[in-house]
Amino acid sequence: MKSALAALTGAALVGGILLTVAGLLRTAVPPVDAPSWWRRRGTALPSSGWERWRWAAAAAAGVLAWALTSWPVAGLAVAAAVVGLPVLLGTGRVAAGRIDRIEAIEEWTRRLADVLSTGTGLEQALTTTARTSPAPIRPAVDALTARLAARWSTEAALRAFADDLDDPAGDFVTAALLLAARRRGPGLARALTSVAAAVAEDVAARRRIEAERAKPRTTARAVTLITLLVAGALMLNGTYLAPYGTGAGQLVLAAIAAGFTGCLLWIRHLTLATPDQRFLTPASARRGRLAFLRGRS
Repeated sequence: MKSALAALTGAALVGGILLTVAGLLRTAVPPVDAPSWWRRRGTALPSSGWERWRWAAAAAAGVLAWALTSWPVAGLAVAAAVVGLPVLLGTGRVAAGRIDRIEAIEEWTRRLADVLSTGTGLEQALTTTARTSPAPIRPAVDALTARLAARWSTEAALRAFADDLDDPAGDFVTAALLLAARRRGPGLARALTSVAAAVAEDVAARRRIEAERAKPRTTARAVTLITLLVAGALMLNGTYLAPYGTGAGQLVLAAIAAGFTGCLLWIRHLTLATPDQRFLTPASARRGRLAFLRGRS
């Protein structure tokens, strides 16, 4: 009876740890009018077949581990590893995705400058470049041209475009376009070329930084793989791991799993860059400010 109670206590402890980890990794749901492919922190990877089936695979792996070892903590730990390890160790793809988006902004800006240099108007140039816009920002560019076709003012459409990109580099480009939409003077193509050059320098700097951050990620993957292989080999030796089969052993195993998970979370935090702050006010902040001013009046 005591062993069963201890095992249930260990399972409850691991469940609490998993819920805590899920809360730490939770990302805000994007607004309805924002592209679904975008995440500010980038912790969610694009949906795929594995993303849809990983919870079922985690449950199956956890039940199998529990059945083979008779340890509830082992089952929960295996299920958590199937779900959490791709997220904890996949920050390199997240950072690479951010850099690819910024590089796409730079590429689109150069194309827009080339079109404008032929004497095309701003709105027509925006519509023209939508057909060849890079894939990472294509939904945002398509939304921009759709708003222009729906008779939005150019400034309102550009501000919504900046909100869709939700990136300081996008704000940099949009600010130049906003000034051009207001003044309608020459020189926009040269200005956009200069902006694109500045964004390209930012991309190069980010790639150098990301190359340095990739080293601790590689180390974390190697340590995790070695740990899992050693744990799997030790499972073949029942006498060596026999103490973990008791209630107290399950609690110790849960503490070890929690400590290892905490180390991975710490490494992830150290290697994931904090998003830069935008300088164009997002639409939500503008609406909040307007509501505040109306309340005071």
